[in-house]
Amino acid sequence: MIKPLKNGIPGLLEYSAVLVDAALAEDIGKGDITTNAVVGKGLSGKAEFIAKEEMIVAGLFIAEMSFMRLDKKALFKAAFKDGSRVKKGSVIATVSGSMRTILTGERVALNFLQRLSGIATKTDSFVRAMKSPKTRLLDTRKTTPCLRSLEKYAVMAGGGTNHRFGLYDSVLIKDNHIMAAGSVTAAVAAVKKKYKGLIRIEVEVTDLSETREALAAGADIIMLDNMKPAAMKKALSLIGGRALVEASGNINIDNICEVASTGVDFISAGALTHSAKAIDISMEVVSIWEKRNRKSR
Repeated sequence: MIKPLKNGIPGLLEYSAVLVDAALAEDIGKGDITTNAVVGKGLSGKAEFIAKEEMIVAGLFIAEMSFMRLDKKALFKAAFKDGSRVKKGSVIATVSGSMRTILTGERVALNFLQRLSGIATKTDSFVRAMKSPKTRLLDTRKTTPCLRSLEKYAVMAGGGTNHRFGLYDSVLIKDNHIMAAGSVTAAVAAVKKKYKGLIRIEVEVTDLSETREALAAGADIIMLDNMKPAAMKKALSLIGGRALVEASGNINIDNICEVASTGVDFISAGALTHSAKAIDISMEVVSIWEKRNRKSR
């Protein structure tokens, strides 16, 4: 069985199985009426997954799972590992077994593989455009509902780093929290009182005044939201290494290099997940045989 890349995503395989089962149920319903009518039960075959464009592949393990959940005898072989750069025209993987299984599982396998490879490929393009080995590219919570674990896995496959997974694992004080608390100082003080210094505090700021306030309040990470590079440099000078600094807001492939050149520690970009285009991958059947003939060989 194909294993995903080493990661800090708890229960990834177990959750992926739940997602695959739901996707198969959504697609198959009471049965694949076309395949069941056209394809005999005794037919077996082999199909290839072909890259129609250059890409960073991600999600091979869940593509395999899409067939294995239908038939444990299906044989899925990957020619690459998640995170690999794949050239246009390359055979990414093959699947062999019952033709009914191959055709019924095709779309679910492709949907996951195309979506996750699209995110990995977009992440890789951002990392390369950033041109900064010191700055780390982060994802956000702007993910497809119920697909966050997989989409954040794809970001990792593309060379990015995961930010918080949800509201439960990291404190990030944003503008609406500040509005509700009354000030940056009050919001940070409330978190410190609640968690007694056991959790790192990140604060979103929009100008130098809020930057000073967040620094004085004892923020561990200061997020510069929608600031121009010139303002970021002033904020970094003001912070002077006393807190980690993240840049966020309207980060794209055209401006990420300039943002990274300011010297920030992190850049977060929602576009990695919410705007990634699915990669073009096709599945083509390359051979078919009758089961009884195969046994006699």
